[in-house]
Amino acid sequence: MQTRYGIHPTHFTRLNTQEIRDEYLATGLLQEGRIELLHSHYDRFIFGGAVPTTTPLSLENDDDLRAEFFLERRELGILNLGGAGAVTVDGTRYSMARFDCLYVGRGAREVTFSSSAAANPARFYLNSAPSHAEHPTTHCSQQDANRVELGNKDHANQRVLYQYIHENGIQSSQLVMGFTELLPGNIWNTFPPHTHERRMEVYLYFDLPEDELVMHFMGQPRETRHLAVRNFEAVISPPWSIHSGAGTANYRFVWGMAGENQSFSDMDAAALDEIR
Repeated sequence: MQTRYGIHPTHFTRLNTQEIRDEYLATGLLQEGRIELLHSHYDRFIFGGAVPTTTPLSLENDDDLRAEFFLERRELGILNLGGAGAVTVDGTRYSMARFDCLYVGRGAREVTFSSSAAANPARFYLNSAPSHAEHPTTHCSQQDANRVELGNKDHANQRVLYQYIHENGIQSSQLVMGFTELLPGNIWNTFPPHTHERRMEVYLYFDLPEDELVMHFMGQPRETRHLAVRNFEAVISPPWSIHSGAGTANYRFVWGMAGENQSFSDMDAAALDEIR
């Protein structure tokens, strides 16, 4: 498991392009036959991927957690971005179609991932945060997620949000998780931008064609930088940073948050005339 440390926003402005990529961009998260995880010191958030092929994969403990097992003090959100598969939690099997979500509560000892067909494996994207209470393991399909339409064609930001783990959906200690879909002909996400000092966030961009990219914008509103992001790459967004992007084609992205609260609307809008 990789570890990334927190950086003060003033120090962030001194980083060059490669240094920003080294600190905030995560690549190689969804490799076939492997589990890859990254541990961010922002709210102790862990994210990564599990892509089982011919044999199941088990979520192993990591020495950096100083725990008896991975979810001893943590909760876990899982979103399947690939073919059909299953997640087994302490002996109970949950079938996972594409865009199904599974929340696994604190205290679960054994979590394994499997695919129905190795040629079209499930691609499980994982988000984990520290948990102060036990909540039941809960499955949710895309059909049962909370669907929210935002934006308009005139601003090239017409999009649909699917909320799974949130204050009015699957219950958790602090984890919030879902994904956003940009409709054809639209490229902008989360713009006009915002920050939320009470929560960090991670974006995983996916369903982006191989020859396309997203320009992801981050930094304080008056001191922004950018990252060129490809398919299945993720960006860590500190609480003080905006997090928005414009793609060369439409795309989807998973958003996962952890921090002080779970209120999706708790954000500090940045007016366009303030953006630098």
